[in-house]
Amino acid sequence: MKIWSFVIAFVLVAQTGYALDLAQMQRMALKNRQVIQRYVVNLEKSEKDITTARSGYFPSVDLSYTANSLNRRTLSGESKENSVLYGAVTLNLFAGFKDKYSVKSAEILRRVEADKLHGIRQDIQLNVALRYVDVYELKANLIVAQDAYMTLKKLYSDGENRLAVGLIDRNELLKFKVDLDAADITVKKARADLDKSVSLLANEVDAPISLDELKFTEFKVQLPYGDPKQSEERMLAERSELKALRDAAEAAKLQIAIAGSGYYPRVDLEESYSKYDDDYLNGRGNIGSQGEELRTQVMVSMNLFNGRATESAVGKAKLEARGLRYDLKEMEDNLKTTLKNLYIDYKVSLDNINVADENIKHAKENLRITQLKYNQGLQRESDLLDAITSLSRARYNYVSVNRGAFLNHFQILRMVEGFSEK
Repeated sequence: MKIWSFVIAFVLVAQTGYALDLAQMQRMALKNRQVIQRYVVNLEKSEKDITTARSGYFPSVDLSYTANSLNRRTLSGESKENSVLYGAVTLNLFAGFKDKYSVKSAEILRRVEADKLHGIRQDIQLNVALRYVDVYELKANLIVAQDAYMTLKKLYSDGENRLAVGLIDRNELLKFKVDLDAADITVKKARADLDKSVSLLANEVDAPISLDELKFTEFKVQLPYGDPKQSEERMLAERSELKALRDAAEAAKLQIAIAGSGYYPRVDLEESYSKYDDDYLNGRGNIGSQGEELRTQVMVSMNLFNGRATESAVGKAKLEARGLRYDLKEMEDNLKTTLKNLYIDYKVSLDNINVADENIKHAKENLRITQLKYNQGLQRESDLLDAITSLSRARYNYVSVNRGAFLNHFQILRMVEGFSEK
């Protein structure tokens, strides 16, 4: 397979300055893009959720101080001025396994955020690759347009000489001029499109990039077709979005158990200390040690009815788990169809490369023969212009075919999480 044979010369020309390849630009994008940092923040937040979930295994320590002012001494003996110092250590012994499942759920949801982070990194690398292909295509198109312009310019110059000696009339020369002006417009538009494409690539990388830095060495290799079956297996196993949905579905199952903990009794152990004194400042009054109390309590509580809130929470968690299973199946089907279609387009593009290359050879030969006949007066100027147009069309077709091949190649890499993040 020949890749870009008619435009490869421009990437072989020695150029000074710093050279950028696709892998370098992808690494720059991964380093510079703020959207990645947003996903990193989400991952860090999920780690905090794990800490919060684990807090249920630790005791709760509370301390309070209350100063009371009454209008008179109460019948129970409470002074008009008094204070209470209170401290308690409470440990939950059982809550329907809520803490256990909460920790597991938080750990799984952290994996979900990690999968999302990996997915956005793959997406950014794909976007850089697609922008890079656009720049490569538009530069190739510019070269094609420039070649056509220079050919027409030479023919127009020859036409002026032929007009001067009476070999052609002015009407024939004007036909060359019309096509020459059209080619000039095409060159200017191609150059503008290329400049805009470089700007879009720089925006994707989030760093300044000039056209001279791009060497396009990646496009000099022969593209592999690969194995669609193996790619599908790898995609189903490695695709970040699928892994995130599977983990989310697993976490949803745990949410059912967490919601169902409301059906179980709750057991708490509490150790408390309180000190009552007949003064605003505890310890300065006359009660002394008689106001102190150390108490150990085991409290068992169970909700018998809460307006069916627990039942509703369990039902909602089950529906969420079921919905995620539907989402997972839908995503798997869509991704498999997308991958299959990518391989169909990829094969067509690869097969058409040789055809497009041969088409260029035929168009070149046609132009050579037509120009010889035109010089001998055996062909009209319209035939010559048609031959030039046919060659340009063949070259543009070649550019388009190769663009499609590389676009499919990079999209397949993204489907199977094939971009390196190192």
